[in-house]
Amino acid sequence: MEFSRFLPLLIGLLLGAWTVAAAWAVLAARSRQGRAEAQLRSARRLGRMVEESPALPLLVRTDGRIEASQRLAQWLGLDEVPQYLSELEGNGKGLPAEKLAELTEAVRRCQKTAAPFRMAVTPHGSSRSLALRGHLADPQVSPGGAALVWVFDFSDSETELVRLRDEAARARGDFHALVSLIEAAPMPMWFRRPDGELQLVNHAYVAAVGAKSADDVVAKGTELIEAVDGVTPGQVARQAALKGSPIERIVSTTIDGQRRALRVSDLPLGDDGVAGYAVDIEDLEEMSRSFRAFREAQRALLDQLSAGVAQFDAKRRLSFANQPFQRLFKLDGRILVDPPAFERLLDTARDAGRVPEARDFPAWRREKAAWFAAGSTQEESWSLADGTHLRIVAQPVPDGGLLLIVEDRTEQLRLSAVRDTLLRTRTATFDSLFESVAVFAPDGRMQIWNRRFAADWGLESEFLDTHPHVEALLRKIASRLKRPVEAETVGNVVRAATLDRTQTGGRITLADGRVLEYAGVPLPDGNGLLAVLDITDSMKAEQALRESNSALIEADAIKTRFLANMSKELRTPLTSIGGFAEMLELGLGGDLNDSGRDYVGSIISASQQLGDHIDSLLDLSQSEAGLLPLKFEEIDPMPFVRSVVEERAARLQKAGLTLDLQAKGLLRPLVADRRRLARAVGHIVDNAIAASPRGQRILVQLARRKVGEGDTIQILVQDKGAGMDSRTLARALDGMKVSADGKVESRDGLGLPLARQLVEAHGGSLRLDSEPGKGTSALIELP
Repeated sequence: MEFSRFLPLLIGLLLGAWTVAAAWAVLAARSRQGRAEAQLRSARRLGRMVEESPALPLLVRTDGRIEASQRLAQWLGLDEVPQYLSELEGNGKGLPAEKLAELTEAVRRCQKTAAPFRMAVTPHGSSRSLALRGHLADPQVSPGGAALVWVFDFSDSETELVRLRDEAARARGDFHALVSLIEAAPMPMWFRRPDGELQLVNHAYVAAVGAKSADDVVAKGTELIEAVDGVTPGQVARQAALKGSPIERIVSTTIDGQRRALRVSDLPLGDDGVAGYAVDIEDLEEMSRSFRAFREAQRALLDQLSAGVAQFDAKRRLSFANQPFQRLFKLDGRILVDPPAFERLLDTARDAGRVPEARDFPAWRREKAAWFAAGSTQEESWSLADGTHLRIVAQPVPDGGLLLIVEDRTEQLRLSAVRDTLLRTRTATFDSLFESVAVFAPDGRMQIWNRRFAADWGLESEFLDTHPHVEALLRKIASRLKRPVEAETVGNVVRAATLDRTQTGGRITLADGRVLEYAGVPLPDGNGLLAVLDITDSMKAEQALRESNSALIEADAIKTRFLANMSKELRTPLTSIGGFAEMLELGLGGDLNDSGRDYVGSIISASQQLGDHIDSLLDLSQSEAGLLPLKFEEIDPMPFVRSVVEERAARLQKAGLTLDLQAKGLLRPLVADRRRLARAVGHIVDNAIAASPRGQRILVQLARRKVGEGDTIQILVQDKGAGMDSRTLARALDGMKVSADGKVESRDGLGLPLARQLVEAHGGSLRLDSEPGKGTSALIELP
């Protein structure tokens, strides 16, 4: 029941599948029929094209059966195309027997070895000439290894054959002429058999090997070229024949006792052999070596230049760049290992910041690449971002390359700016000078001047702007001189400075009373400088100074006479007073009571003290006036200082002080005035006694100190008194000073000033060192 329910459905499905299959079969049949008809039409068209072609095919199968068109049978004089190749000859028609045999053998060889063949035949009783060209047929044409022979009718080419025969005749004549030319050629030429042995040589070959004749060379197998690395010239020729291409090499050989470089060429000529020739290139090689040496020397020289130089070849690749060029463009020293093209070099330089900034860099780069095709030298200035200024010179060379020269002009531009600044500074300096200055060239023309020059001589600016000659200048200033003839002296000074290169000068008086002093100074650049100074005021001041000097000389003479008179006038009364007091003390005027004796003792003490003060005053006055007389003698320092100290023993005892006298090292004698040096040392010791409180110690020390190549004697007097501040210390050595109104100002005493004057009169020095509360040290240094 269930099966009968699905039976109609199954039948319907089978009918539907049958209908689809039938439709597909119909469509496929129609498609195959269309393709078949198209192929049939194509075959007909191709067959017709073959029938109309100038060459007819002949298909020969392996069993000897042939396929060809009826047109080929007509060419062969046959009524119809036979079934076998052997039937192409018969009854005086078709191919001749010997040609048919040759064709049969060629077809058989072609079917077995696929070797193509060519031959020409003429049918029996026909003037038609046929060319046969056979080769193995394509498997799509005949898969059984058949031979396909194309038959060409060249009967209509008889005229062409006549022409070719004439050309062949001419070619034979040309060949004989070529043989004669080869024989007469100055270069060795030869011909070898396929086995590499010599067969023919020309006269130049015979002469090069030093043989008697060409036959002798061939018979002996004399080679022109030596074996290289064990390979003989014959072996090289066989290699060329095997390769089927020429072999060219450069070798060295001995000709007429000289080593010569030869370019040897071996040219294979098919199965006939190998031809060869040798060209003497020794001169070319020598020239090449010289050129290489010149190029190396040139590049070594370019490396020494400060300018950068780069060479580019015809392919626009960098062939050379010297060290300055690599340094200017920050190139790696290995750049010549893989030389970049010109455009790539610009890209590298741009990355390093060594080209100017350009808004459209590709366009800028193309513009620079056009230098190669430019017909003239191109020059540009590049300003780089780091302030560098480069001068670029691009010179196209005849071989299509480019020579690029780069010069760093940064320093030149800087120096030019500095020079301009210096020129402006010089002009401003000249104009601001108080002196009148002018610079003259060796030809006598004025180059530079300042405003003061024009003012001092009373010259107009328009006249000076013409850069006048010195003669014209002299004519101008002559009218302004007190004595016009003196203008020539100015010209002599200018000529001496510019031509004689000597410095001279002089003075000249103008008509208005002014006095000018001028001098000519030769300058390092060959020019001469004329300097003029208005000394009118100086002359007046000089006259006044001369008058003042005369007055001072007279005053000094008066002072000298005064000091001489004062020494006599002061000492005579003092001596009288002292003498009379001593007479009274001795009782020559009668007996004196105790009070009288005290008065007389006081008079004697006061007169002695006054005498010392008078001596000190006179010594100080004479020292300041430069009139102090000194009597030098040799003095032993230690006994001398001991005697000075011992004279003050009473004062030391009275003041309750002790004195320590020391000597450090070995002392040498002094050359000094004993009396005045003792007075100087005594004043210093007296000051120390007066400044020291009771119970203290005064140090007097002598020492010898090395100074340079000599030595000095030092006398140190040191006390432990109250000391002095800096202001008091400065005033201590002043003594007496004359104030601005002419009054004499006294200081604390004459001891220290006199001591300083006396020590300095001996060529020594006195130095004080004191601090409040720490005492005072006085150091005398004597040569």
